[in-house]
Formats: sequence, structure tokens, C-alpha cells
Amino acid sequence: MRFPLALTVKIARHIIKHKLARTPKFAMVLQLEPLHTCNLTCTGCGRIREYSTSLKDMVPLEQCLGAAAECDAPMVSICGGEPLIYPKIEELIQGLRDQGRIIYVCTNGVFMRKKMRDYMAAHYSPEMETKLAQLVKDELVSEKEAEQIRKSDEAAKKKVVIKPTKWMYWNVHVDGLEYTHDLIVEREGVFKECIAAIKMAKVLGYQVATNTTVYKETEVQEIEDMFKFLSHLNVDGHTISPGYDYDAAKKDMVARRGFDPKEFFLTRELTRQKFKDIEKWGEMFTIFGTPVYQEFLAGKRELTCTAWAIPTYNVKGWKAPCYLMTDGHYPKYQEMLGTVNWEKYGVVDGVARDPRCENCMVHCGYDPSGALSNKPRDTWINMKYNFGSKPAPYAEGYKVKAFNGVSIGKGHLAEAKAAVNKEMSGAKSAFARGGNDIVPDTAGGGCGTGDSSQRDDLLKKIEAAKDK
Repeated sequence: MRFPLALTVKIARHIIKHKLARTPKFAMVLQLEPLHTCNLTCTGCGRIREYSTSLKDMVPLEQCLGAAAECDAPMVSICGGEPLIYPKIEELIQGLRDQGRIIYVCTNGVFMRKKMRDYMAAHYSPEMETKLAQLVKDELVSEKEAEQIRKSDEAAKKKVVIKPTKWMYWNVHVDGLEYTHDLIVEREGVFKECIAAIKMAKVLGYQVATNTTVYKETEVQEIEDMFKFLSHLNVDGHTISPGYDYDAAKKDMVARRGFDPKEFFLTRELTRQKFKDIEKWGEMFTIFGTPVYQEFLAGKRELTCTAWAIPTYNVKGWKAPCYLMTDGHYPKYQEMLGTVNWEKYGVVDGVARDPRCENCMVHCGYDPSGALSNKPRDTWINMKYNFGSKPAPYAEGYKVKAFNGVSIGKGHLAEAKAAVNKEMSGAKSAFARGGNDIVPDTAGGGCGTGDSSQRDDLLKKIEAAKDK
């Protein structure tokens, strides 16, 4: 099977139950945002700016679990912000499992290895030594970290941890190969850490998926190469969606970066051009998303938005009308369902009901439309896809030159750093630690601050040095 049988059966039962009961609208996936704090400032993400006044706020654990029970979606996608920053993330995952949910932890991957070391420390036994030795050999765990795992104290052993289970996926954000990904997340070295975390997770028996957003400048061949590379790492599946010019993202791009959103986001026509090979990818790789939705992305059919099927709950309540557009927040799920005029949104027969929806083809609005279709042909191709054989790992994925950025000295700051080395050789650095002399960058390391203005600041310092 392409997807685990137990998970497929659970979702199918949920759909059949509500269709037999003639429930007009019901949740398929809960997008749960326990916080909006993040350690990165990704280009194209408007969360930090949209919720700038509540970045320090967090949804209490019991309130998170209450939201999941209230909408009763079989799947919960824990997102944010960066969910691994949430202090009770382990308890949240355990609580959702106790409710019987399928869980996706949507993470940028930076803190994954730390969470997995916590798991190893809590459950270390001689039987785990083989895996630990492999992780040390592959330089995914240091010798010092390995000793700490072996000698874990009682507090470490009693800690609630994130354990491998067929009911949970690490859903790692990967937006291309190294250069592209690090450019979009605005920090060098993140892609390398993502891949290390994915490798470690597979050794330990976790399920791992990836989540990719495609933008205007994203090369289609790079996306296919990315899938090939991740497939050979035995990644279990992939979510892919077009970059959409929703208001919060556009405002963030203009105010913070000074970019023209039209140069970055996809129109509906450009989406169809970028995703013309999505059905081929669905045969080669395990793409999470119905074949009906894939046809929609490829421009072969129209779908009507069903944003109500993937509701979002965050620090302000139930967000409406969808994950990306905000016209209001509601205290109760049923109040949101009954109050929002859903007929005002989406695109029908190519005509946008709301101008903000014109270019939207994202999975949180349209993927459930494919899953909930009543057309016999759609039901058949969905079943055939789900119950079909899972694509084998791409054998030659190791040949993909995935590390094409900072790892080989060609990160997005390479030009600026080279200029620094040339123009300020021997000078005292105002931004190096301790004011040390600037050392020519031969290792390809990055600033690693997460500040979106890294490159601009460096270039300004170069110009200032020239003027002296």
C-alpha cells in the first residue's frame, strides 16, 4: 500500500461516517498552532507579522487537546511558528495519541535531533546500542552526546518524549536543494541540519514526511531532483503546494524585505505550469495528496474550495476562513462553521468569489475537495492511488547534488563574504565575535543568526569600508 493501512482505514471511516450522517461540513485535518514563535524568518511566511502582537502567547496544553476533541478531525498537523519550541510539545503529542489522532509535526528540523536524543536517553538499553553506534559513525550524534545518552539519569528516563510510532510523522519543511532552501529560510546551514535530522529519524524508526512550497523562481527540475534525493533517504511521503500571495505574506515581503510579491508568488496559470508533472511525480514518489488534487494542480480540472475541512486553531481561537486568510477568530468550532459564509470564498469555474482567492490552489483549501468528491470516478482513482503499491526508493537519488550551497562554499552569502575577505583583509571586524581579525571564509560557514538582513548588512559594511 502507498499509505499505512491503519491510517487509511481511520480516515475512510471518518469520511463514511459523516457522509452517512449527511453532515454538511466536518473537519478532516486540524491545523493546530500552539504558538507563533519561530527560530527562522522564512521568505513567503506571514505568520510572524500577522501575529506580531501575540508572538509570546501560547495555547495551554489542555486547550490544544480540547480543540482537537472539539472538531474531532482524525488528523492533527501541529504547526506554528516552530512547534518544537512549544514547552509542552511532548505532552501535546502524547495527548493527541491518547485521543487516537494521526499526527504530523510540521517542523523546520533545527531542533529535531535534540528531541530524538531525548527519546534515546529515556529509552536507552543495550538493544539500542547498535543504532547509537550507527548514528555516531554517520556523525549524526557526537561521541559526547552518545555518552550522555548511555549514562542518562533518572530525570532523563522519566521525561515525556516523542517516540517513534506509525501514527506520527515528522513533517520536515524542505523547499528545494541546499542553496534554494537556505535562501528561502534566510539562514545558511538549515538544509544540512534538515537532512541530518531526517537520516537520524529513519535510523531510529520514525516516519518522516516533507513539506514543500513552490515559488515563482523555483525550478521544476530542482523539485524533481529534491524528490529523488529524499526518496533514496527513505522519506515516507511528501506534501507539495504552490506559493500563494495571501495578504499576510505579501505585507511581510514588502515591509521586511522590500520585495515585489509579484516576482515571488505564483499565479493560477504559473501554478499549472510548475505542476504539469505532478501526476508523474505521484507515480515515482509517495506524494501526500489525492490524484484528484494533482489533476487540479496540473490544470486538468477545477475544484471548489473546502477550507472548512482543514480548520486552524491558534492563540486567538478558530481562524476563518482558512489557514492563510484571516477575517476573524471564533471561540468555538461549531460557531465558526455556522457563522462564516463559506460561499463567499474560493474559485468556482475559474471565477474568484473573493479577489484574495484568485491565485490560491493550496492543499489546505483544495486537497480535501478531492478526498470528499462524490463522483464515482474520483472515488475510484483515490482508492486505486491509496491502495496501490508504494513507489520504491529512487535508487540513484544519491547522485543528486543536493549540497550545492553553503556546504561547498556557495551559500547565499558567498558573494558578500568574498567581498568582505577582499575589501577588509586584515581589518578588525565589528561583527565577528570578540572583534577578531576577519579570516577568509574557506569552510563555507554562514552567519547563522536567522536575521533576514544578513546579506544586506554585510554589503553595507563593505561599502562603508570602501568609503574610508
